[in-house]
Amino acid sequence: MLEIRWHSRAGQGAVTGAKGLADVISTTGKHVQAFAFYGSAKRGAAMTAYNRVDDKVIMNHEKFMAPDYVLVIDPALLYTTDVTINHKENTVYIITTHLDKEQLVASQPKLEGKEVYIVDCIKIAQETIGKPIPNTPMLGALMKISGMYEIDFFKDNMIRVLGKLPQKIIDANMIAIQRAYDEVK
Repeated sequence: MLEIRWHSRAGQGAVTGAKGLADVISTTGKHVQAFAFYGSAKRGAAMTAYNRVDDKVIMNHEKFMAPDYVLVIDPALLYTTDVTINHKENTVYIITTHLDKEQLVASQPKLEGKEVYIVDCIKIAQETIGKPIPNTPMLGALMKISGMYEIDFFKDNMIRVLGKLPQKIIDANMIAIQRAYDEVK
């Protein structure tokens, strides 16, 4: 079973991102879950969202997991939340930051020795979508690092997922996904 944990603040789109990812995955015949855990329900409060993916029915509905991927879409949470909790030896971290990888790891020693990838999803979202909602760029980075789906397949399915939005917003999200895919390192 593949498990993904998102760390964000309410209003940054992690729940929408997790649900969008689940929607795309569900078209491939896999079983998938997307759910969230909110502390305070206020915009800006720290929260986590989760995905589980498997070839068979997923009976586990607990929020506890040892994630294969940890997606951090608010970089400040690295210093207020233990994003490495319950990690596996091979957990992969994709983190939104303007820092380079060495600066990031030096600023948060818990990441030392872990597989860490960086991309500035907030900047990408601001420059493409016009709002600091970094969920779709993070999905682009996840597609690159995980190899879960080819980027064109993923973007075609995300166009369907975002279908109720104005075309201008859909187009901006596709650019954001592609940029994060290209820029993650």
